[in-house]
Amino acid sequence: MAARLLWRESRRLLAGAGAGAGAGAGAGLRLRLSTAPRPEKKRWLRAYLEQQRLEAPPQRRSEKPNWDYHAEIQAFSHRLQENFSLDLLKTAFVNSCYIESEEARRRELGIDKETVALNLQDNSKLAEQGLSFSRSYLTQCFEGAYPDLPAKGIGALVDFLTSQELVSYVAQNLSIQDLTLCREFPVPPDVLQRTFFAVIGALLNSSGPEKTGIFVRDFFIPQLIGKDLFEIWEVINPMGLLVEELTKRNISSPEPRITRQLGVSTVLPLYFVGLYCDKKIIAEGPGETLLAAEEEAARVALRKLYGYTENRRPWDYSKPKQGLAAAKATSSN
Repeated sequence: MAARLLWRESRRLLAGAGAGAGAGAGAGLRLRLSTAPRPEKKRWLRAYLEQQRLEAPPQRRSEKPNWDYHAEIQAFSHRLQENFSLDLLKTAFVNSCYIESEEARRRELGIDKETVALNLQDNSKLAEQGLSFSRSYLTQCFEGAYPDLPAKGIGALVDFLTSQELVSYVAQNLSIQDLTLCREFPVPPDVLQRTFFAVIGALLNSSGPEKTGIFVRDFFIPQLIGKDLFEIWEVINPMGLLVEELTKRNISSPEPRITRQLGVSTVLPLYFVGLYCDKKIIAEGPGETLLAAEEEAARVALRKLYGYTENRRPWDYSKPKQGLAAAKATSSN
């Protein structure tokens, strides 16, 4: 009996000692947690650093660590899956403004006149070759794909695809601005355009016209997706152009007639005008006025005549005539 009482008392004492130790440990843990930094501060600091990064002025990729220009040139060639001559490709990225700025900087540092001049060639010659080949190749492609389209329409398409805005957009998506040697940064659009055509010129001298033609086709012609013909080619008098095209085909002049009209007495009326030739409707177009509807119907008829409708077939990239177009572009170049 006495042993049982001693065992109960010892258990009670051990339980009290354990509770006291647990309370002490809990107090120490609370003390450490109170002195630790709050997680809100880390989130605030991360947002602040991101804001500082966005507000910082643009910096050249070559000014950041881990930059190897020769390796980047090779990586650019492999990324495009084209066989470039590395010397020509390096020349394609050298602009005349960069050479002038570097020579001026050397003169300011007091370097001898003999060592001021850089042993570099700019990309002006390659850019001229690339631009001439691109325009010739695109013209040959459009003449084969749309034989009924007049020369002015083909010229408008080629001008659109080789414009400064579109070419600089394509060049930026290929990260050409990171490799371009230029005085200013960010690289101006005209310099990006010249550099991209210089890259095409370098590819022309490295891999020949057939590979270069495929390169031009793959990067330029997809930019026409979702574009309307008359958004690119501005026609002031579509009805007059339609009459000329029908006269060439020995078809009588079109007769405009109202086919439908809605809300004539409201602020926003809508008219549908149809064009008839030999008592057959050839096109119909909507407009807020009768003149606008007639002009839209004329544009619809012209799209049908030229084969450049909205529901036309996609561009056929498997045609064997592409090599012929490249050869013609080279000969015209």
